[in-house]
Amino acid sequence: MDRLEIRFRDSALSFQHIKPYDRKGWVAALERIDSTAPMNKVDAYNIQDALMNNYEWVTGPKDAFNSRKPWVKTFYKVKSDFLLVDTKDFFLSVNPVFQFQAGKESGTDETLFVNSKGARGRGLIAKKIGFDFYLTDNQERDPFYVRRFVDSFHAVPGAGFYKTFKKTGYDYFDARGSVFFNITKYINVQFGYDKNFIGNGYRSLFLSDFSNNYLFLKLAARIWKLNYQSMFMELTPQDLINPGNELIDKKYAAVHHLSLQATKWLNIGFFESVVFGRENHFEFSYLIPIIFLRSIEQQNGSADNANIGFDVKANIAKHVQIYSQILLDEFKLSEMKGGEGWWGNKYGIQLGAKYIDALGIRNLDLQAEYNAVRPFTYSHFDGVANYSHYNQPLAHPMGANLREVIGIAKYQPIPKLSIQGKIIGWIQGLDSAGINYGSNIFRYYTDRPKDYDWKIGEGRRATGVNASLWVGYEVLENLFVDGVFQVRNYKVADDPTLSRNTTMFSLGLRMNMFRREYDY
Repeated sequence: MDRLEIRFRDSALSFQHIKPYDRKGWVAALERIDSTAPMNKVDAYNIQDALMNNYEWVTGPKDAFNSRKPWVKTFYKVKSDFLLVDTKDFFLSVNPVFQFQAGKESGTDETLFVNSKGARGRGLIAKKIGFDFYLTDNQERDPFYVRRFVDSFHAVPGAGFYKTFKKTGYDYFDARGSVFFNITKYINVQFGYDKNFIGNGYRSLFLSDFSNNYLFLKLAARIWKLNYQSMFMELTPQDLINPGNELIDKKYAAVHHLSLQATKWLNIGFFESVVFGRENHFEFSYLIPIIFLRSIEQQNGSADNANIGFDVKANIAKHVQIYSQILLDEFKLSEMKGGEGWWGNKYGIQLGAKYIDALGIRNLDLQAEYNAVRPFTYSHFDGVANYSHYNQPLAHPMGANLREVIGIAKYQPIPKLSIQGKIIGWIQGLDSAGINYGSNIFRYYTDRPKDYDWKIGEGRRATGVNASLWVGYEVLENLFVDGVFQVRNYKVADDPTLSRNTTMFSLGLRMNMFRREYDY
């Protein structure tokens, strides 16, 4: 999708910083692409594959999607779907889901593994009401540094409630689903339990998909050159236990994002969010789906955690995309001009670029990204309103007080073979001797040692490099063989117990699901 947006600069594709994508809009954009436009065989394969995996919205011929030999004349009639029903006013697709992966990590005799299995499906009634579900049962033994994260925050990255499995592994369900319907031609409503992502980069400083699933109601309006999304979320506050038989408290968030396709090549956006919790009631004023949440938060007494942000994306010369995010958690211009590093100037900046068909090599795509987040960003003066869900950050997976550089190279030399190299380097200021230096978003920002002379990296300095090489081959439709080699070097100043160099290698088989990655 990135390649198509940069190359064709279709306005429908320019709103794809809102994820998950809208299947209907995606297919419409793919079908609008001029069939006479020069297209190499890899891009043509990917477009055809995308159409097949969004079968219900395709308006053109579908014969090319049919299998030559369906199973017992019922299953895999279409190459992408185990069971597919497509009749008047009703569509249903159901597919198996699994990922089996085994690997080794240096410094230990234990085998790393991922064992996921389940099902996913989607349906559509009269082209108006839709639903989808995804359910997997998962057992895994993660790399040592991921297990250290679990021990520190009592959360498996991306998951919710979990149990111990074979002493050093984890066992959890991943259940997602939603229903959606169109109020009018321009307005869509979705109610579900899943994840969302806002941004054009590899990371998002607004809202990422790193944390656990959550309940949400999403209102999306798209008309003229505008795309507006309003989302209301029920979240779980920080909880240092992993209960199985007691009710967990709740907190809530409201998120708005407005995009304007200013020109064919330029998209600009405005973001705002507020996270809040109440002991005795929901704050109904935040249900208003109109900007400006900060004003409402002030009228309520400024007891909540409100953020605003700006983003921009520009597609240049049909080969390059430049993008950026700026997040303002709290900002005071007079203190910024003073130059004394006031703690309360909490913000994050992202700068990035994508370059497709780089250096004249077809289907070689490069991406570079820089992220910087000031100390105490995303945190709050209580343990409820910080920008988190189920003990995991809602934005950058490493929290705050960090600088990060990401480089990604993707190459697809033939339709079924994909290669990706990725390197992530960062510095971060960690807490020291129990003193809060602003990296841990779960700690109260009122618990700080000083008010001035704050800079990124303040505290105990940690540096890290995480490099990986992935090779994937599509054996059958949506069935992949994966090989991954990864090296992670992590050093904390004056603390050899936290410093660790890791080398990992794994092989796996995956069908109809995303890869489990450890990219932090």
